[in-house]
Amino acid sequence: MPMYSTKSVGLGFALFSAVTFGGSGPFAKALIGAGFTPQQAAWVRILGAAVLLVPLVLVLRGSAGLRSARASWKPLVVYGLTGIAGCQTLFFIAASRLPVGVALMLEFTGPVLVVLWLKYGQKVAVPRSAAIGVGIALIGLATVAEVWSGLTIDLIGLLAGLAAAACQATYFILIDKLTGVADPLVMTAAGSVVGAILLTLISAPWGVPWHVLAESVAMGDRHAPGWLLAAWLIVVSTVIAYLAGAAAVQRLSAAIAGAVAYVEVVAACVFALILLNERLTTNQIIGGTIVLLGAFVAQSSVGKVAPPSETPVPTDALDPSLT
Repeated sequence: MPMYSTKSVGLGFALFSAVTFGGSGPFAKALIGAGFTPQQAAWVRILGAAVLLVPLVLVLRGSAGLRSARASWKPLVVYGLTGIAGCQTLFFIAASRLPVGVALMLEFTGPVLVVLWLKYGQKVAVPRSAAIGVGIALIGLATVAEVWSGLTIDLIGLLAGLAAAACQATYFILIDKLTGVADPLVMTAAGSVVGAILLTLISAPWGVPWHVLAESVAMGDRHAPGWLLAAWLIVVSTVIAYLAGAAAVQRLSAAIAGAVAYVEVVAACVFALILLNERLTTNQIIGGTIVLLGAFVAQSSVGKVAPPSETPVPTDALDPSLT
């Protein structure tokens, strides 16, 4: 009975994490529509998360947390540059030019890129099912883009979404080095600090339209205070979502937590429909379903691959909850 209860709680955390992550796109898109650039929206989100998470690490982890961050500072810096700053900023760029659901579908092709990296970059033999997953995902991408009638999807949005997937894939690879060295709370806090510093340099924060936070911002047919959208983005869709995801992985196998994380795409589409009146075309729905199926097959397959060192790739390297 206790085991069943633990798994039930873990599943609840995983679903909650996926749903809260799914709200990031619509809330950020509303701020972008009100005058923020995608880079500025990502900067506000990441900086706010760092301001909340660093004191939390100091209180809950103390000097041990600082030591673990110092011991693995190189991969943590790369994680902050790619998994935090790069992934979130590129996703926001894609979401500002595409339906939120499509942008997230593109980002969730990260496991496909991991398979390609293992096969061609590391020369690792991957299961046939991994190759099948890649093929399925590519068919889905072609369907979303409607390549048979010429590329109808916004090209910059498409490239930004795929670049976000590349950053997600980098996270998958980096997490192998960080597992057992830096716990999720320390890793997220350190990555947020690095990401905030990088985006301070490239987002022109001196030009942030702070007045938007004091105004009423349009969200489809509705309006909400700008500060409330920013607070939701920082507190709910970042800090709480990451902590809930970490709690889920601690109670479930990482493979199950990673699979539940695909609910994020559905949640994002529902949020976008309710809040922004964004409706996907039939081809986008069909193609997106195919993309996620292929990415899921690829994700499941990579967990079975042993790299040349014979050290298994941990399945929590394939938790796609990043946005």
